[in-house]
Amino acid sequence: MRRALPQLVQRWHVLALVRQHDPQLAALGITQIEGDLDRPDTLTRLSGVSDAVIHSAPPPPQGSTDLRTQNLIAALQRGKSLPRQLVYISTSGVYGDCGGARVSETRTPAAQSARAARRVDAERRLRRFGRAERGLCRVSILRAPGIYAADRLPLERLHKGLPLMLHDEDSHTNHIHADDLGRACIAALSRGRANRVYNVNDDSALAMGEWFDALADAFALPRAVRLPREEVRRAVPPLQWSFMNESRRLDNTRMKRELRLRLRYPTVAAGLPKALIEEATCSG
Repeated sequence: MRRALPQLVQRWHVLALVRQHDPQLAALGITQIEGDLDRPDTLTRLSGVSDAVIHSAPPPPQGSTDLRTQNLIAALQRGKSLPRQLVYISTSGVYGDCGGARVSETRTPAAQSARAARRVDAERRLRRFGRAERGLCRVSILRAPGIYAADRLPLERLHKGLPLMLHDEDSHTNHIHADDLGRACIAALSRGRANRVYNVNDDSALAMGEWFDALADAFALPRAVRLPREEVRRAVPPLQWSFMNESRRLDNTRMKRELRLRLRYPTVAAGLPKALIEEATCSG
């Protein structure tokens, strides 16, 4: 979300909910409201202050429900006026494993991990909120896959030398550059439809091994060894395997048609050079 802030402040008076004061936000002229989505009593100042909301907070790390989203909705409903638009950044993980099938937004969520189930819960709460308010607040949900940028690259996996699957047994993966996700949020604020879901991903069609090979080549690292799928499952941590085991190819037609978003980085090949430059700048 931070990548969208320079554009947002040019068009809106931006308020940010923060746990503690952030000098970087202050430098952008952003008004900070100190509060915590885990503590409903700290959210009273959110009521009735916004024309639009971008909700990017992740669900809690445990449980089957997203109480943070529940607390946010309750705070918004206490106000004399509701925001006209609410955009929520969800995850494509809500679809679960689709066996490599092409997936549109009409596919029923089938989350296979606890973290994805909490995202499904958040989406359902927000869509109920949108329906209950009878169009007074348009809720749009952006399902994002692997978000990448200079500060969001899984290079540690390559440094550790963890194996990847043989190409014929590999999973399909999806990506979006953080800059384009920020631009999608801005597009959804003005063009997102009520209770509408959008896949927000680029046009890359990569197997997971191809993604990590591209990363290795871009950053001059050794490519990972390829092993049969079952050997990889035994060799990698369970959390990492839960990501690797799910295979799907997201359809972004609705994003392009309704949000009218033209991707700045339409493929990983276009986005990695930007990430490489940023990473070198930060390291220097």
